[in-house]
Amino acid sequence: MKTKWRIDRRRALGLLGGAALVPVAGARVSAQMLDRVSFQTNWRAQAEHGGYYQAVAAGIYRRYGIECDLRMGGPMENPSQLLLAGRVDMIMSNGFIALNYVRENLPFLTIAAVMQKDPQVLITHQGNGIERFEDMKGRPILVSPEGRVTYWPFLRAKFGFTDDQIRPYTFNLAPFLQDRGAIQQGFLSSEPYAAEQAGARVKVFLIADAGYENYQTTINISRRMVAEKRDLVQRFVDATMEGWTQYMRRQDIEAANRLIMRDNPEMTQDKIDYAIEAMNRYGIVLSGDAERLGIGAMTHDRWERFYATMVAAGVYPPGLAIRNAYSLDFVNRRVGL
Repeated sequence: MKTKWRIDRRRALGLLGGAALVPVAGARVSAQMLDRVSFQTNWRAQAEHGGYYQAVAAGIYRRYGIECDLRMGGPMENPSQLLLAGRVDMIMSNGFIALNYVRENLPFLTIAAVMQKDPQVLITHQGNGIERFEDMKGRPILVSPEGRVTYWPFLRAKFGFTDDQIRPYTFNLAPFLQDRGAIQQGFLSSEPYAAEQAGARVKVFLIADAGYENYQTTINISRRMVAEKRDLVQRFVDATMEGWTQYMRRQDIEAANRLIMRDNPEMTQDKIDYAIEAMNRYGIVLSGDAERLGIGAMTHDRWERFYATMVAAGVYPPGLAIRNAYSLDFVNRRVGL
């Protein structure tokens, strides 16, 4: 059914700005009636962004009265800088950035978390004697500069890793493929696939399953937009989570995948299929709180545990007002359940 949107006066009276829209059945949406929202992803188009592409391709955003300007990230883009400069309405981010807003007293926050588990992994070769994180202690590990200030302090505090284990990771698989004793970082749906395609038999260690509770693929936004356009923000979140629900269930996602491959010509259907299967198998999107509260779920307890863990690891000082880092107002609505 095609949907038209009209002003709901009672809702509009509660807003500081923007129109409150409700669906009117049986009418066509015109471009002039849609609220435009720009959203910046954190990297080149891939299955890990699939729910956003599904919400565009399947017309979900438009059904919610939104024209979504979905902007692809890449190595030359810094989503946080774009958000802080007001050049984009919302960005794809993570829990660390939200806590940094509080530490730096910046007027931004997280309003939803698509990924309940951070897909950051360490990978090794099968048959090299490494069966658990504890077995990696004392061994060289290839780690990127970003990893050294995010997940590495957690591993160091929990498993006794030391900084002299770190070797530079340059996003080149060749050193790993040449050394059967190698350990390196990766993303669940990326490096393991590439290594297997090159003939390696890979063992994957998901850091989230060791207690690393960083939220990933969050939606970050300015406090001003939250205050002035709450109805629009809610519609964007609901539409996004509906898109993610369809994408993870593979419900008519062919058009979304074509958009992903159009935006990122290096992406292929086999890579997309591998990524979706891996995200589902490891519960990256739908696990934990999301199983009862819906995709995008967040809780106070989860944020507090993550913060306490990173304080203990020396990443953050104690005493931050971490509830300023996020809002639960727009999630936990059981969208998709």
